[in-house]
Amino acid sequence: MAAPARKLREVPVTERSARADDGPLPLHLDGVCFEAGGELLIDAVTLTLEAGVRTVVLGPNGAGKSLLLRLCHGLLRPSAGTVRWAGADPARLRREQAFVFQRPVLLRRSAAANVAYALAVAGVPRAERAGRVGAALARVGLGHLAERPARVLSGGEQQRLALARAWALQPKVMFLDEPTANLDPAATRAIEAVIGALHEQGVKIVMTTHDLGQARRHADEIVFLHQGRLIEQAHAVRFFMRPATAAARAFVAGELLS
Repeated sequence: MAAPARKLREVPVTERSARADDGPLPLHLDGVCFEAGGELLIDAVTLTLEAGVRTVVLGPNGAGKSLLLRLCHGLLRPSAGTVRWAGADPARLRREQAFVFQRPVLLRRSAAANVAYALAVAGVPRAERAGRVGAALARVGLGHLAERPARVLSGGEQQRLALARAWALQPKVMFLDEPTANLDPAATRAIEAVIGALHEQGVKIVMTTHDLGQARRHADEIVFLHQGRLIEQAHAVRFFMRPATAAARAFVAGELLS
């Protein structure tokens, strides 16, 4: 049995070979740029995201963290450069990745119906849906709220519902954009427990956060952006102990970056 990914990390993740269960990974970005309104927001980013390790994207406000996740997931098309998954089947790629937004969009129906709708859209057979809905809600601790209207749930419960909705699709890769922003400590702990469970099940986590403590708890590797450029991609322990660049050192020290 392979050693846990978090123990691999003093060699570059790009040196790891793909395994049969890696799904569409690794994901390669080569010279990716994104321009909007005449402004270059993502500037020639080249990186590789491997299976197994939890990737946390850090950077100051406006660094391009959320944009990078959207480009990886395919919600945005790059202005230049390429985004290339190991898997070539577009239908399979759609099935094997999921995205959870900072402010989830929930339908005007019950928690269970929100999850069931996502399964229906994904083409999951009707006979399988009830079991997968129940299992997903139970995993995030919302089984007892299955019939409650989704939009009356608390902020933390809504985010857990969004995670359940994504988890029910059985993705190999999950993109999480600031999943605990504006939540209290108890709700944050609940969300982090779900993220940990996803990782233990083998789901590749790619997450943005503004919380350095959360990054320390949940990152195996750090992708650090500043002004739309990739400044560092490094093992998390090494990044926090010995940042390789002045910008990263200032960020870890809590200084404001211009």
